[in-house]
Amino acid sequence: MQIDNRYKGIVYMLLAALGFSLMGGAAKLLKGSFGAGQLVFWRNAIGLVALIIGFMIRPPKSKGGKFHLLLFRGMMGTTALYTLLYCILHIPLGTAMTYNLTSALFIAVFSFLLFREYHGRVVLFSVLLGFAGMLLVYKPAMQFPWYYHLAGLISGITSALAYITVNRLAGYYDNRIIVLAFIGTGVLVPLLLMGVGYAFSLPEDEVFFIRWKWPQGIQWFYVLWLGLAALFGQYFVTRAYGADKAGIVSAIGYANIIFSVFIGMALGDAFPDWMSALGMACIISSGIHISLFKRKKAVI
Repeated sequence: MQIDNRYKGIVYMLLAALGFSLMGGAAKLLKGSFGAGQLVFWRNAIGLVALIIGFMIRPPKSKGGKFHLLLFRGMMGTTALYTLLYCILHIPLGTAMTYNLTSALFIAVFSFLLFREYHGRVVLFSVLLGFAGMLLVYKPAMQFPWYYHLAGLISGITSALAYITVNRLAGYYDNRIIVLAFIGTGVLVPLLLMGVGYAFSLPEDEVFFIRWKWPQGIQWFYVLWLGLAALFGQYFVTRAYGADKAGIVSAIGYANIIFSVFIGMALGDAFPDWMSALGMACIISSGIHISLFKRKKAVI
């Protein structure tokens, strides 16, 4: 089926949002069998194989430079993935994805603090609305330990720092090299921490000092689902930003929260109560407003 050029960016971003939501669903299905650190490894190992095949077909071309930012992007992206998967394993999928997508708010905050980029009162209001939404999401879920919510916020903060860094690396590296910095770090860090755990006989935990574990039976299907759904999402994010204005595409990305709520419910999560739903709506509205307003300013 041919997609009208006017709607390609929107359709691609909806597919990307669905892909990332399905990745979260796969992580939910592996709860109790794998910890967050193990899921980080397998999600990135599958992506690394696909990336290497892509390099063999079409080698990357980059002029290089700002290598420290490339490493920083890898570490921030990996931290964001660790904390996101940790949240997904312990709180409702929709709530975990909502925390992760607060990245737009933190991008606006860090852009001002680090680069003195001020986008006016409209964006300031949107940021405050988004933080109010976070409080509404947090309050109804007080039955969950505070550190799950802290992990969610760290996921949003480190995602924002990773996205800001990607913007600063544009023009220096092939996009696939930037992706490799993230995926490569996501493979090496779990292996390194696992090696430290074995070397010093540290007690196993589900995040850092993991133990090696092969998937068994149906788990192979879920692990492949985890990695391939993430690749699917990443592929269509790239296609979406190439097909339409960044502001519009970013706004459509908030469909991830809607998809995640319903996928989570299908896997046993409760439907969000009115306060959580209101908080999610505030965060979605805030992110869309920031995305579209910054696009409007860029056009002007």
